[in-house]
Amino acid sequence: MPTNGTGRGLALVDGLPPIAWLGLQAAALWPHWHWAAARLADGSDDPLGLAAIAVLGAAVAGLAPRLRSAPSRGWLMAAMVGTVLATLAGLVAPPLLAAVLAALAVAACLCAFAPSGTALAPLAGLAVLSLPVMSSLQFYAGFPLRVATAQLSTWGLKALGVDAARSGAAMVVNGQLVIVDAPCSGVQMVWLAYFCACTVAWWAGVRDRVFLRRVAGVGVLVLAGNVLRNSVLVVLEARAVAVPEWLHQGIGLVALAAVCAAVAWWMNGGRDAHR
Repeated sequence: MPTNGTGRGLALVDGLPPIAWLGLQAAALWPHWHWAAARLADGSDDPLGLAAIAVLGAAVAGLAPRLRSAPSRGWLMAAMVGTVLATLAGLVAPPLLAAVLAALAVAACLCAFAPSGTALAPLAGLAVLSLPVMSSLQFYAGFPLRVATAQLSTWGLKALGVDAARSGAAMVVNGQLVIVDAPCSGVQMVWLAYFCACTVAWWAGVRDRVFLRRVAGVGVLVLAGNVLRNSVLVVLEARAVAVPEWLHQGIGLVALAAVCAAVAWWMNGGRDAHR
């Protein structure tokens, strides 16, 4: 019996390799990627997401030869629903929320074809981190983080016998007013710590359940590191002598390196972490 055009079309679609399905899924969501690229191009956000895109691309390239030809129907359904939700959200919701849904939809499609035992939760995290989220995080979470950092720093300094008090997002230390400004909120440290967590977990093959259980601990490490950095800087700023910019930056970089090292150890540690 001759095959009609519909049958040939279905056979062609069924014969698509898994990586092509991923490409089609991403192409279907192109308005969200266009928005993200435009936000980076006009300087509205930091380009940190490019690092997440690079790691995610390397991970997908490494998985490509091992992707399953028979996908999980459940994950495919999740990818389809996510695509629909992202499209509808693009009409009525903030663009960033729609883009997050789009990123999760692509991650669900990858889960559908990924071989058994693949660490998928870190890849989903990288997909979200690839979006331009820094300015939104600073806008919505920056001030609360500054207040929390100032309060915890105040308690820590008081415990060491330093005369300290919090006033809004500022501190009074030894009679000197020191403002905890936006860079000291720790928003960039939050992004870099979770990027480090996702990258290390993917590279080390950390089990998804272990990754999800330890994600909350990353936030604790970031807060502790940022409070310690802020406390040191506040004590220095409260002195009569001006703090050199290189010392200020150096303390920040040391704190960031320490937090990222602690996150890597936390994510990669323990016998139950790996497959």
